[in-house]
Amino acid sequence: MRKLISFTRLFLFISFISFKAHAQKEPFTVADAIQVKSMGSQSLSDDGKYLAGIISDGSARFETDHFRFQDPSYLNVLPGEFVIIQTETGEQLRPNPGLSRVTSVSWSPTNKEIAFLEQQEDKLHLMIYDIGRKRKREIKISGSPLLANESLLWAPDGKFIYLKSREADWLEKAMPLYQEATKGPIVVYDGSEPFLKWDKIRNTNALTNILKVNPVNGVSEKILPESNYSQLNITEDGTKLIFTENFPLKTSYVRDKGTAYQVAYIELGTADSAKVIYKRNEKRRNFNWSDSKTNYAWVDSGYVFVRKLGSNDSINLTKGKAFEEEGKKKDVKFNVLSWSPDEKGLLLGSDKGFWWTDAQGESLELIYGFEEEKENRPELDLIKWSEDGRHIYFSYSAKKEWKRGFVKLDINEKQISEILLDTKLYTGVQFAKNGEKGILNLSDGDLPSDVVAVDLSFSSMQPLTDMNPWIKSKKLTRSELITYRNVDGKEMKGILYYPVDYEEGKKYPLVCEIYEVFFNNGYNRNMNLFANQNYFGLRPSVDLEMGYPGEAWVKGITSAINKLVDEGKVDNDKVGVQGGSYGGYATSLLITQTDRFTAAINISGKVNIISFLGDSPKIGTRNYTAAEYGQDRIGGTLWDEPLKYFATTAVLYADRIKTPHLILTGEGDWNVPGGNSRELYYAMRRLGKDVTWVNYLNGGHGAGAASNESDFHDHWKRVFDFYEKHFNKEKEIKKDKDDEN
Repeated sequence: MRKLISFTRLFLFISFISFKAHAQKEPFTVADAIQVKSMGSQSLSDDGKYLAGIISDGSARFETDHFRFQDPSYLNVLPGEFVIIQTETGEQLRPNPGLSRVTSVSWSPTNKEIAFLEQQEDKLHLMIYDIGRKRKREIKISGSPLLANESLLWAPDGKFIYLKSREADWLEKAMPLYQEATKGPIVVYDGSEPFLKWDKIRNTNALTNILKVNPVNGVSEKILPESNYSQLNITEDGTKLIFTENFPLKTSYVRDKGTAYQVAYIELGTADSAKVIYKRNEKRRNFNWSDSKTNYAWVDSGYVFVRKLGSNDSINLTKGKAFEEEGKKKDVKFNVLSWSPDEKGLLLGSDKGFWWTDAQGESLELIYGFEEEKENRPELDLIKWSEDGRHIYFSYSAKKEWKRGFVKLDINEKQISEILLDTKLYTGVQFAKNGEKGILNLSDGDLPSDVVAVDLSFSSMQPLTDMNPWIKSKKLTRSELITYRNVDGKEMKGILYYPVDYEEGKKYPLVCEIYEVFFNNGYNRNMNLFANQNYFGLRPSVDLEMGYPGEAWVKGITSAINKLVDEGKVDNDKVGVQGGSYGGYATSLLITQTDRFTAAINISGKVNIISFLGDSPKIGTRNYTAAEYGQDRIGGTLWDEPLKYFATTAVLYADRIKTPHLILTGEGDWNVPGGNSRELYYAMRRLGKDVTWVNYLNGGHGAGAASNESDFHDHWKRVFDFYEKHFNKEKEIKKDKDDEN
């Protein structure tokens, strides 16, 4: 009995200390949200000794001029701290003091230098940083070409850098097209032209040539003329440059049409013309290259083919060797995952599992079978081969629980074994080309991630960054994976975020942030801001159906809310809903179907899917394709399926809305122009509904949160005030009565 009393006292003491420590923490504010840092553009050297990256915070996008999207003269490399980290010691090198605008980071083959492009005023400059000397120098390229914001490619011997630049007259061709479309004074849109006006601008903006630059003296040579290039590769021996050339044919409203593709290579150091390995064709072919870039594989009609570079002979590795059923009538359809390190075999995938085949097509076998139920299959993404080619390492993520980490497949034993599986979040995994050193971004699921160094045992994780030490003194939410069933009885997952001062047994307001499917947690700015308002946050998943997308949100979200209300966590009368972009569209549509919500916010979401077809001119036919077979999931044209378009257009049902609605837009939003959202404001106002529209004149896609710092604060203040007003309507009514008296 005495031991029980002592244990109870100890438990109460620990609980008190934990509560006191939390109580001493400060609220996480909007200003804090701006300061949260992360590392992007991470690039690991081939030997794994150095990691380069750009550390930036939420202020990096504040200077973006959204109105100049597609302006050929506008460069917008985001500012950040360019850092190089020694992965064994954690020592940091900073080629540039403070903030700079760096992009296209590329390690030399010796791993002793790193090349990058740096924006200075309105031009990009080629720079090289010497790791040993800790010295940066600019490569003054002969002819002073205008460089394109594209990746850099080193020759294997380190003697040259291949990059994309503009022809001398490119800007003279590109700017008049842009100015005509934006300044006029008269703009003609001719339906007989092969391209929409903004497609023509985009096609012109994509034109570059390919330069070979000597990094010692800057002497350059144009090795490919002006065209639209992508997917540059160089063979391991440095003799051949491989490239894809894109030929826009016309503006197309059908997926994978309107552009022809050609894959070819040139012999470097010779005057020979390009040799075509895939002739110009509207059917795009994706090649999977071996490490040496001398062997390549592709899929056609579910069959896997391989060929040596320079040869015209190909081998079908899979035809007639594996079947979907025992009757041997239907061949298995494959995809190519990777070449083996020795290039003698390939790892293939199918609906059945992972397969191994030799590169000569003599053997094909299933080496790991998937579970029959797709819902139970974990996500397995290849991250590295062992040097002897026997083991393949994968990242692992279960589909029904937060069980994440790493496993390895033994090809000989045909077995997968666990290396590390837990609830932490592992992202951005990179391993060195040579050896077993790697890096990844690690989070406990709630805190912002930091970069750690690992090896293939994953037995230790050496911290390389501590980007947000101050955040430990802030109140942050904790997340939980919840399960519920939608109206159709299908099991769904959602992420619940707890109020920072949560007390069990007490009911709290809830804000749902909706989009499509949510599963993985991780630091979330919005949810932390709501949790610090002492709200629950919920990111529920929905089951979207082609042809009837508008039903999914009301079927799924309301079920998730009911579960939380039934558990006694959520105040049934204080439930808000919001979303951005597609989620904003869903929010406005949802409140035409139910009066379940106390308040609703649409951030940069369309409200009229019919008029939206003619919006967003700077991104071509996206709005048509999204509706017909893309994200909007209507499944047909307006003229084939008019009733489905009507059913998913919120403004047509504005008379049914009973929920107070806040609409936030950005005047510079080229993705979902604010004019579309405006339609619902005018409709609701005409009908005498509770509606407010806020248009940020400097904002982009995301309204005030995609604008300058002042607008960012204003955006969030309006969001908080809106929910507080409607969550506490009874208090407001009482206050108004008291004021009258």
